[in-house]
Amino acid sequence: MHRVFIFAVILCAAVGVFAQDGETLRLNIQDSETKKGVAAAVVSIKGTALQATADENGKAELKNIPAGEQTIEIFSPGYKKAELKLTFPLADSSVKNILLAIEFEAGEVTISSTRTGREIEAEPTRVEAIDEEEIDEKINMRPGNVSMVLHESTGIQVQQTSATTNTQSVRIQGLDGRYTQILKDGFPAYGGFSGSLSILEIPPLDLKQVEVIKGPSATLFGGGAIAGVVNFITKDPSEKPVTSLILNQTSALGTDFSIFNSQKFTRFGYTLLGSANYQRRYDVDDDDFTELPDIRSVGFSPKLYFYLGERTTLTVGNSTSYQTHKGGDVFVLSGKADNFHQYFEQNKSFRNISTFNLDHIFTDGSRVNAKQSLAFFSRDLTTPGYAFGGRQFNSFTDISYWKTVGKHSLIFGGSAVYDSFRERNPGVVPRDETSAAFGGFIQDTVDLNEKVSLEAGFRVETTRDYGTFALPRVSMLFRISDKLTSRIGFGMGYKTPTMFTEEAEELRFRNVLAVGTDLKAEKSKGGTVDLNYRGSLGENVGFSVNQMFFYTEITDPIVLRPNGTGSYTFSNAASRIISKGFETNGRFEYGIAKLFIGYTFTDAKAGYLPGTRRLTLLPKHKINSSLVWEKHESFKTGVEFYYGSRQTLDDRTLTRNSAEVGLFGEKTFGKFSLFINAENIFDERQGRYTQVVFPPHQNPIFAELYTHTEGRIFNGGIKIRL
Repeated sequence: MHRVFIFAVILCAAVGVFAQDGETLRLNIQDSETKKGVAAAVVSIKGTALQATADENGKAELKNIPAGEQTIEIFSPGYKKAELKLTFPLADSSVKNILLAIEFEAGEVTISSTRTGREIEAEPTRVEAIDEEEIDEKINMRPGNVSMVLHESTGIQVQQTSATTNTQSVRIQGLDGRYTQILKDGFPAYGGFSGSLSILEIPPLDLKQVEVIKGPSATLFGGGAIAGVVNFITKDPSEKPVTSLILNQTSALGTDFSIFNSQKFTRFGYTLLGSANYQRRYDVDDDDFTELPDIRSVGFSPKLYFYLGERTTLTVGNSTSYQTHKGGDVFVLSGKADNFHQYFEQNKSFRNISTFNLDHIFTDGSRVNAKQSLAFFSRDLTTPGYAFGGRQFNSFTDISYWKTVGKHSLIFGGSAVYDSFRERNPGVVPRDETSAAFGGFIQDTVDLNEKVSLEAGFRVETTRDYGTFALPRVSMLFRISDKLTSRIGFGMGYKTPTMFTEEAEELRFRNVLAVGTDLKAEKSKGGTVDLNYRGSLGENVGFSVNQMFFYTEITDPIVLRPNGTGSYTFSNAASRIISKGFETNGRFEYGIAKLFIGYTFTDAKAGYLPGTRRLTLLPKHKINSSLVWEKHESFKTGVEFYYGSRQTLDDRTLTRNSAEVGLFGEKTFGKFSLFINAENIFDERQGRYTQVVFPPHQNPIFAELYTHTEGRIFNGGIKIRL
């Protein structure tokens, strides 16, 4: 009897242990292609509150699962949701391997600007990504800077602000360049005094992606992101060493050279970009004034990656560039100045940006990211009898913490921005500027169900002189069907006063008074709605169509007006700026042929303007299109067409329509390729239709620029990939 009792106790204990083990589920969750663990994947029991989050190796464990048949859901952003049906207690309690597949064909396009790291198709916020292949195509056209990458994008306008030195600003959806925030790897070091030279100082050879968010984005990036954000993302090193070189020559007397090199080792990696650009003065219409100035530009950008452990990476970078732009009367530039030939305009600039980025992933899959940049910019603008120059210092600090809680991806963080401008030779009234902003934010991204995803955020930001701003933002993604999706987004923004506007730049800051402290900050609200459809026509033609509507409203806009004493004063206008319209984009593929067509309708008005109240230098209708034939690693050729409707000038007169056609081709021979490009082959330029330079010759007046001034340009060169 005693032995029977002992046997019964042992049997019950064994059953209890088995039952306890059988109520536990252990999973090893991996990417189906790389077989690497999927960190922070969420495992839940359908119909219950039970859930667990995978660690950095993709391992997850759920205990005390109710008896009976249960449905287990495994989810991670950007992957197809996996389901598993099991009956508990489990007969086999060993670890089960789960392979998650990328949900979308474009899964390799990962978005970093929204901080979530989701694939572009799974991101609720509308983000446009210009991928590495398209960037490589635009490098052939303009290797020296990124202006061509943006110029040919729907809804974006690269506006020239000087007829002689070719300074430029970026306008999104019709709004002035000061409302667009330019980032590189998330660092905002290209605004203020340096804004008109920013895109001219960013070589494209080290870029892997350009991300564009249109509409108010201050919740993500703070003040200044009213019209949108352009984020240039650079390449990371890989274990295989990479070397790329490009040498380019233009018919307009320009020469460009760039080199990129990178490699990743066990504990260390690096990328290195070097560039040099030379442009000889170019006067296409023989009016004695340059359409393209003398340019001397060099840049050097090393970046070091320290892999401090499996989950910690420290990145330290430094970018240094020096440029001189000297345009104006070609006789002056040739050293033949006299009483008649006197005018010139010279820009000398030096920029140095140091960046630090620390990224750490914790054992539970959460991560912390800390960023710091220190940027120094010096510029001297000189014309006969007048000089304007100064130094700008910018400090940017950003710390964020990301964690998955159930199906929610939560991001908490804070940032501090300090910007200081000091005029080199101040006049009677100093025009120094200092701004500072401190903010905290929270963002939640959640897939509410298989059809709807939500991304909502809120930032509170305090500025030095202009108060505190509450900046909400919300975006939703609707998966209406396998082929049809829709996004809706809304946000608010602000911009503190600064004298560095397009209007002041066009005046070379001459007689422009300081902004003072009695102005109010500009405030905005707006959003976008879009529909995206992907489908096919038969078995051979694939296509996608995107229709987007936008609306942005700016209150208390700051305008520059003459004050009647020969000077110009900034003031807040009583009426609003409203920019609304839509963009239509279509992409079609058939074999080796790809066709892209984009149309933008922009109705942007300011209540303080007379007549039609339309914003100046803005085409109401714009078309951009390209047809490309490409065989991978063999050849690429194509034709491009761009059209812009009539634009309104300051005197409320209208310009003519503008249209341009370009041809390009590239042939690859192993690691080498030859390319040629014919830009604006029908010689569309403003000087053919109207006067650009008005007398007196010694101190000319320049027309407002609404289209190209340099005309037809051919270029070609060689690319080497090792």
